Amino acid sequence: MRPLIRHLRSLPKVDFLIGLAVIALGTLEALTVATAYGASENPEFWWIGQALVTGVLLWYRRRAPVAVFILMILAQYAWHRQGNESCPVWQLAALLIVFHTVGAHLPLKRGGTWGLVGILVFDSGAVDHRFLPLEEVIFLTVLFGSAYLTGLALRGYLLRVHRMAERAARMEMERERRAAEAVAAERNRIARELHDVVAHSVSMMVMQAGALRRTLGGDNLVLKGIEQSGREAVEELRIMLGALRMPQDEALPQPGLDMVGNLISTVGSSGLRVSLSVEGDAVRLPPGLDLSAYRIVQEALTNALKYAGEADVRIRVDYHRDSLELEVVDDGGGGGPALSTGNGLIGMRERAELFGGSLEAGPLPEGGFRVHARLPISQGVPMSEATN
Repeated sequence: MRPLIRHLRSLPKVDFLIGLAVIALGTLEALTVATAYGASENPEFWWIGQALVTGVLLWYRRRAPVAVFILMILAQYAWHRQGNESCPVWQLAALLIVFHTVGAHLPLKRGGTWGLVGILVFDSGAVDHRFLPLEEVIFLTVLFGSAYLTGLALRGYLLRVHRMAERAARMEMERERRAAEAVAAERNRIARELHDVVAHSVSMMVMQAGALRRTLGGDNLVLKGIEQSGREAVEELRIMLGALRMPQDEALPQPGLDMVGNLISTVGSSGLRVSLSVEGDAVRLPPGLDLSAYRIVQEALTNALKYAGEADVRIRVDYHRDSLELEVVDDGGGGGPALSTGNGLIGMRERAELFGGSLEAGPLPEGGFRVHARLPISQGVPMSEATN
């Protein structure tokens, strides 16, 4: 009993319910209107068995559409050989369902062949052994042909939906791949820049330690150790990150926030009207942080240049005691969508998160686009002290 229940549960629910509906309809007609279809008496209990067989066949119409199609035609042939004059509603419904199934679940060539064969079998009178008048031939052709065509239309629709789903999945995979490549490329760029910044800083330390050692007589073991460790550190950096080095024409030192004014001057002829405001007490930032802050401003300004058109752009650099805020706002109309799906936002967010910061970017309700970054400052020397 349990295997039978498990087997019934494995059937498609729609097919199971359709089969039950045919069985119920056949039972109802056997008990009420059997004589209307040529039966000798009312009720005809043996019709219930035929309805039961028909309903069970419909349970397997998707698993074996051709076999069910053939068996249904043979069942109709047996029905008429028993002396029944016409086809009851439950049998007609079952025939229409199997014609629909042939169109919906078989390839076009194969399904079309079986559908045509089925129509010819009924039109020729082979099922009920009589010559059919033209109007009945037309009726059966239209009836069963329409059932087949509805299945064919459903098959076409499902194939289109499947192809669209596959295409959407491929596009999503491609988008994720491009996003991952953009992240990797930006990380490589950041690594190259930080490599040069760190190598430059360590080289300067080595040079200063060497100069101090020579000033003190040249035999200071501590300073010798600093020089040797510094040279080894630079060499290790070159070995680990040498493949990621920037081209030689990008000379050290790398740009920082003090070069934002030069960046603004380069876009002065593009139609953008750029203003810069610096708030708070400016501090000398660590080289890597200074470079990343400059790149965030540069990327946001480049986005405005590409998509905002002739617009006003406001750049705000705000120094706090323990953080640095960067804000680039334009009042144009095109910056949001392009930045939100492009590599620029990915790169800026990577730079901000590299130093434990955060970045927000999005369109403004009144129009335009805003990029806001907050970067923590672990160490900072006031500019007034740095220049002394």
